[in-house]
Amino acid sequence: MTDPTPTETPRAAPPRDPLAWFGSGRGGAAALAVAVVALGFSVAPYATGGDFGSRVRAYLLANPAVLDEVVQAREQAETNGTVEKINTAVAANPALIALDPRDPAFGPADAKVTVIEFFDYRCPGCKAVARDYVALMQAHPDVRFVFKEWPILDRGDDTTSNYAARAALAAQQQGRYLQVHQALMAENGLTRDSVDRILAENGIAMPAAAAAIGSTDMNRHLADIHTTGATLGLVGTPTFLINGRTTSSIAPQEVAAAIAAARAG
Repeated sequence: MTDPTPTETPRAAPPRDPLAWFGSGRGGAAALAVAVVALGFSVAPYATGGDFGSRVRAYLLANPAVLDEVVQAREQAETNGTVEKINTAVAANPALIALDPRDPAFGPADAKVTVIEFFDYRCPGCKAVARDYVALMQAHPDVRFVFKEWPILDRGDDTTSNYAARAALAAQQQGRYLQVHQALMAENGLTRDSVDRILAENGIAMPAAAAAIGSTDMNRHLADIHTTGATLGLVGTPTFLINGRTTSSIAPQEVAAAIAAARAG
């Protein structure tokens, strides 16, 4: 079975670290460190004292943590900018995160607080926080938790993420979403065969699931989620929205704090 490709698919970003959004990585940090050193030497001719460049070098060698602080400050600024852009986009497009009956959701429909997760079953960060996310659901029965299947990690002929998302939504139609979702998150090295095995192990009627997986309605649902992700400027998975505002990290304690703040507000 061939999985149709959504007509509008955002550029997939690397999965984020379980405790913070990825910045530009070690390569970016190294480049910035070199830039800082280069800046020190470039201003040397204009600084007081002819040995300014050597003094900058000696100081940085003696205090390498300074470079780490610079990198961290830069990455935090980038994260804050991304968060603000997403929050602004959500505020400008509230209909995109309105309750959609096609999305698996748990908790009161009229809840004061709604948490939405955009995720991919092959995203390491998504897998790392999956159990904690379910624990948050259990700890907050008054909160609405919505699952947005956003398969963005497929490349070329590898469409496993897309297939897993479709399989989970097919399980939703048979009233078995959460157990299939958890099993898919717990499975390392997902393949189509392992997705089918998980469906069968959880009592899914396979002919009905196959029909749902290849249906026009399923195509439209996933295409709509891709469009939402692109419009809101989401940069990777998982992304959490709590009453329309995203978090600066995916740490479960930050999501819990955002829930508490939204409830209090």
